[in-house]
Formats: sequence, C-alpha cells, structure tokens
Amino acid sequence: MSNRVLAAVLAVFAGACAFGAPVPDNIDKAIDRGLAYIQASQKEDGSFVGRYGDTCALPALAGMACLSKGYAPTDKKYEKLINRSIDYILSHHDETGYFGAQGNGKMYAHAIATLFLSEVSGMVDPERQEKIDKVLPLATKVILDAQAVKKHENHVGGWRYTPDAKDSDTSCSGWCLMALRSARLNGARFPSTAITKAVSYMHRHHHKQKGCFGYQHNDQYAVTLSGAGILCLELCGKHNDPDSLSAAKFLMSVYKTEMERQEYKFYGMYYASQGLFQIGGESWREFSDWMYSNWLPQQKADGSWRGRGGEDSPIYATSMMILAFAVPYRQLPIYQRDETVDEI
Repeated sequence: MSNRVLAAVLAVFAGACAFGAPVPDNIDKAIDRGLAYIQASQKEDGSFVGRYGDTCALPALAGMACLSKGYAPTDKKYEKLINRSIDYILSHHDETGYFGAQGNGKMYAHAIATLFLSEVSGMVDPERQEKIDKVLPLATKVILDAQAVKKHENHVGGWRYTPDAKDSDTSCSGWCLMALRSARLNGARFPSTAITKAVSYMHRHHHKQKGCFGYQHNDQYAVTLSGAGILCLELCGKHNDPDSLSAAKFLMSVYKTEMERQEYKFYGMYYASQGLFQIGGESWREFSDWMYSNWLPQQKADGSWRGRGGEDSPIYATSMMILAFAVPYRQLPIYQRDETVDEI
C-alpha cells in the first residue's frame, strides 16, 4: 500500500494527536469551521476571490488544509473543495509543467501546487490520477532545473521567485525542497544531490551566533523563517541537527513577544508549528499550548482568520492557521514525524 493510499485510509483516525490523546474538541471544531469557510468561499472553477485567488497557490494550500485534517478527495464533506482545487491547478500549467504563470504566484505557487499534487496523489479517481501522473514529473523537473541555474556560491542549491533566477532565498527554497522531498517519497527518481545541495543551502543561511535562519543574509526575517529551516532539515533526515536545535532555542525565546509583530505572521506560525512539532518534547508542548490559547480566539465568526499587508487574504491566512493547528493529526505524508522523537 502506498503512503498516499495509507494516508487516505488513516483519515478515520484524524482524532489522534501527537501524544496519543484526543485533540481538544474546540480545536477540532475550529479547524472544521475554517474549512467550511474556505469551501463556501471557493469559486466553481476552484479559484478564490481576492489576493492570490487566481494563483495555483491558494487552491493548493486550501486542499492541503483539508488533507491535514484527514479529509480525502472522496470524503463527501470536503470533496468539492479538494477536487475543485485539484482541477484548477491541473488546468493552469504550461507545456513545461510550470504552475507559476497564473497570477503573480511564480515559483512559490509552482512549488506549493507541486507539493499538493504529490501529497494528494494516490487518493484521487483514475481520471484525475492520470492527469497528475503526467504533470508531476514535469513539475518536478521545473524545480530541479531552477535549482541547477548557475548561481553565486552563497545561492547554490536554493530557489527564488522565477525558474531562471540566479539568486535564492530560504522562503521559496523551503517550499521547493518540500515539494522535492514529497515527490521522492512518492516514487519520483532524481539525483539525491538535489536534496543534499538544498540542505547545504539551508545550513549556509543559519546564523551561528543568534541560532536563527535568515532570508538571504544574516538574520533577515529570522522569527518568520527559523521554523522553515528546522522543518527542511528535519524532513530531510537531519533530526537533532545542531542548527535545528539552536533555531528551536531561538524561536522559543522570541515567539511570545515577536511572532504577532511579524509582517508575515501567519507564514511564521505555519513554519514554527511544523518545525517545532518535528523537534518535539517541551518545545512543542509549550509552543502548541500558546498557539491554541492565543490564536483560537482570533478566529472570526465566519470561521476565517484575517491578515494584513502581504497576508491580506482570508483564504491564505485561514489555510495557514489550519495547517499549523492540524500538525498533531499527522495526515499529510510529507510531514510525517520521526517516531524516535522524545515525547515524554
């Protein structure tokens, strides 16, 4: 049984959390209220009104939010949302398999769409599966080719906004690396050096003195992106890497006072939640207690969360918070946690 089919079968166990206890009922209901808001907001073609709504990124994030709770494309409750998202993405790529041309999504949208299709592969009907099987190898090649563009040594191994970019940043690189990792778990064959180079890129953007990960230089967007560095190293088999542990220590020292001040706080919450869950132990327990108690009251009556500035998209903000809240369900194959993590 493939990990994708297994994930669909395990959906019935969505109430199991990281430590073997039920997820609190209020958290469970909050996630479903958020998903209901997203589904009610989706247009018939799978896109959304508002900022980023015409990119492939939002349908992909919305679809992954459903999968993160354990809902498969065959579940009546959210099958419309998931399948519309799949269909929109599958109808918006060019001949190379690039998903970033629609709207202003570029490589962000491409990587997120590739990740989603890889995660949902094996759960869909035969017709959609055939389409996914055709485009995923092309989409993966777009990521590999973008990484192979000749770059300055500090940018080697990473990605940026466009497939031909000659520089890199840890934010875009995080999504691309997760897409590659998911594709590899799903049976894609490509040189392991692609993962190795990306991991090396992440290491080079770790601030040794402060312990954080930065955007392009030093400690840029450290609060927002330190979780991304942790997650990428953890998912690529670098559990308890010194850089991850020092980044976790950095995050634990600043999240209560700094996270909500960030320009991209929903982005930061998503990555901090995912990364610290991988670290486990007291770091995850302390952070998750704060996350639920602090962010649950911020959910609006309609089920959404709302952001500002670059995050002025309730679909985006709601999807990211659901992905953060739903970490303990462990339904998305890419985020499966190393069970040797100390949970005592």
